[in-house]
Amino acid sequence: MRKARLATIIIAALMLVVILASCGGKEKPTEPVIDPPAGMVYISKGSFTMGDTTGEEALLTPHKVTLNSFFISKYEVTQAEYAQYMLPGMPWTVEYGLGDNHPAYYVSWYAALKYCNLRSIAEGLTPCYKINGSTNPEDWGEIPIDRDSPNIDAWDAATCNWKTNGYRLPSEAEWEYVARAKTNDPDLLYSGSNNINTVAWYVDNSGGKSHPVGTKEPNAIGTYDMSGNIKEWCWDWSGGYYSSSQTNPTGPDTGMWRVLRGGYWDDPANWCKVFFRFADKPIRIEHNYGFRVCRSKVD
Repeated sequence: MRKARLATIIIAALMLVVILASCGGKEKPTEPVIDPPAGMVYISKGSFTMGDTTGEEALLTPHKVTLNSFFISKYEVTQAEYAQYMLPGMPWTVEYGLGDNHPAYYVSWYAALKYCNLRSIAEGLTPCYKINGSTNPEDWGEIPIDRDSPNIDAWDAATCNWKTNGYRLPSEAEWEYVARAKTNDPDLLYSGSNNINTVAWYVDNSGGKSHPVGTKEPNAIGTYDMSGNIKEWCWDWSGGYYSSSQTNPTGPDTGMWRVLRGGYWDDPANWCKVFFRFADKPIRIEHNYGFRVCRSKVD
């Protein structure tokens, strides 16, 4: 009888061990695989530390930012892509980089918004931007070219519907999240490396002009040229940083300058760091101003 009880206890104990082992071995649920649109990368929701984590720039206060999921283009918008819908503010030239796969430049912030809505409409997506109460750029009037343009106030009051599936500019926080490959570990200086020459066209290696997109190495999540080549417009009006945490920030409601990020082919290395900021008037059409596009992940 004792032997039978002992055997029963041993068997029960072994079964308990097997059950516990099998429970402990279960993998934690993971986010489902998302198939991004062509030419884009899926950026899963998450948090990171935005700002200058090196302590070099006192005004770029590090702060926690949490973002929803979205998609972003692997490359800066190219001249071939831009020319499908619009002409640049000035002709592209060999001097600054000319060719279908070169980044589009001579693009104002206003022009980037028009491109996004035109492309969204052409691809059957819901446009994000609204000006004068309309998402159709035909209703917006001419793109402002100076502060005396009669419709400039309407363009400055443009709104973005972040819940539609059309093309849009990244917010400044989205841009930095992607440039950092969604992490501060490792806390890289440039997008993809601490060695700028491997990931960026800048003053020391560019030969004084832009280069075809994607000809340097990508960062860990597969986006290219987020340091150097062409400065990229973001949605945000320029404003100060604060130490408090933020969720899906999109910048101040009003301002004078819109944010640009990433540095360009004639900038020093320091200006191509992932946290470095630029800002300019949204009317400005420069040989070093371009952009890349995003799309919100709409459930």
